[in-house]
Amino acid sequence: MYELRYDATIEAVWDSLPDQARDEFDRAILAACEDPFGATEPYGIDDGVTRTLVLTHTVAVLLISQAPRKILRILQITHLG
Repeated sequence: MYELRYDATIEAVWDSLPDQARDEFDRAILAACEDPFGATEPYGIDDGVTRTLVLTHTVAVLLISQAPRKILRILQITHLG
């Protein structure tokens, strides 16, 4: 399981999502913490570090670190409206 990290700005965006979008994102980010490469898509060229989580209501850009600890950091959340 990857450790989830995000800053206060991401938390504010996440908290402001409509209920349906937030529920979908909650489930998807949990799945990404369990299997980040299976639950996400490459962000541009597949560098194995930057990934995109594409959902019905949101898109998120994630940064995946594997050493020294497994960390999944949310860099951006965009609500698609």
